[in-house]
Amino acid sequence: MFENLTEKLAGVFRGLSGRGRITEGNVREACEAVRTALLEADVHYQVAGDFVEQVRNAAIGQEVLGTLRPDQVFVKVIYDELVRLMGPADPRIPYKSPGPTVIMMAGLQGSGKTTTCGKLALLVGSKGHRPMLVACDCHRPAAVEQLMIVGAQAGVPVYSEGIGDPVRIARKGLRAAADENCDVAIIDTAGRLHIDQAMMQEAKDIAAAVKPDEVYLVCDAMTGQDAVASAREFNSALELSGVILTKLDGDARGGAALSIKAVTGKPIKFVGVGEKLDRLEEFHAERMANRILGMGDVVSLVEKAQAATSAEEAARLQEKLRKAEFSLDDFLAQIRQMRRMGPLKEILAMVPGMGGALKDLPVDEAELDQTEAVIHSMTPGERSDPDVIDASRRRRIARGSGTDPQDVAGLVKSFGQVKELLRQMKQAGAFGGGRAAAARQMASIDLFGPMHKKRQRSARKRKDRKRRSR
Repeated sequence: MFENLTEKLAGVFRGLSGRGRITEGNVREACEAVRTALLEADVHYQVAGDFVEQVRNAAIGQEVLGTLRPDQVFVKVIYDELVRLMGPADPRIPYKSPGPTVIMMAGLQGSGKTTTCGKLALLVGSKGHRPMLVACDCHRPAAVEQLMIVGAQAGVPVYSEGIGDPVRIARKGLRAAADENCDVAIIDTAGRLHIDQAMMQEAKDIAAAVKPDEVYLVCDAMTGQDAVASAREFNSALELSGVILTKLDGDARGGAALSIKAVTGKPIKFVGVGEKLDRLEEFHAERMANRILGMGDVVSLVEKAQAATSAEEAARLQEKLRKAEFSLDDFLAQIRQMRRMGPLKEILAMVPGMGGALKDLPVDEAELDQTEAVIHSMTPGERSDPDVIDASRRRRIARGSGTDPQDVAGLVKSFGQVKELLRQMKQAGAFGGGRAAAARQMASIDLFGPMHKKRQRSARKRKDRKRRSR
């Protein structure tokens, strides 16, 4: 989402990198470029102006140490101000005992509120709580049915009465949650327009009846400044606890994420980064600032890896690598674990320094699909010992996976190089020390190379055909 802003800010930092020191003149020039970048990212004009003023005042007073460059000092100032702009944001839900803790969800029509209810329920459940969804959207056709489906997918109970009085359903839903020992009740209210006073009054009536512990506004990040305007209106009516931004994985410019806290005073608590129910993440201002500045997000990357891989699996893999017994079955398991962490491009963007490189890097999930298909088309014996794969076996595997024999040969060859490296590392004691050089060698082997080159050739041919047809 922040790719354009990250690129523009990187240009500002490059412009300062050749300067010998920070002066009021070059700070003013850099701040004007930052202001332009923020406005192009759809940040509220007043927020952009205040942000730049804070940056200017902080940067002019900064000393450039002998070990630092002016651009590094300016990056630190921008980072601090981004964190201040978006934070502090505490994503923790203040659970009460005895429960149930009541969370009321509000939002505009089409903001993804009902799906977000299921995502939040899944997230709450993963932390050891037992949530229940309460269907109080009695206006939108099939809204109750949708929540029932979402609840089934998330594995949480849903209280519903179909069409009826939303206030009465909310009250009875809380009683049902207590009866079923659910310690969290998530109330899905009807989507509304912030100019629809009747619907806003209904939301107020539900809040007055159930006295929610938390009121979250679900905003579509793709709507830009309209999300900020709606947050302001809902906050005046309901006294929000926080905001959940959906579709943060889209191609919107990110202005809503940077503006909402400053305009409404309400923090972003969670962000939706995909359509699947497990794609709701806690919002951390520091991590988001790192991503915007192209510094990656190592903490989130580690958390994703820990969630996708158990300690036993990690220890088992480490032992196999140490003994140089890594097989194609192990490689297939690693692909699956990596894909459980999320889209490959998103994972790579969390690696420090990779943000800018991803713009021109073709990251295609289909290559992983093909690699999995090739390995699945092999027999157990072929996976454990790929050296037995001769020409006839390559043709059979290629037919079974829908690829070419050279794709199979390329994967087997690359995997053979990996195994040889593991053997050399074992002999040299690289698993006990001096692993950096071995890791660099390992990274130079592209297991997806043959298929990626084939896709590049196909893309060039399509481009040539299109050019000739003109």
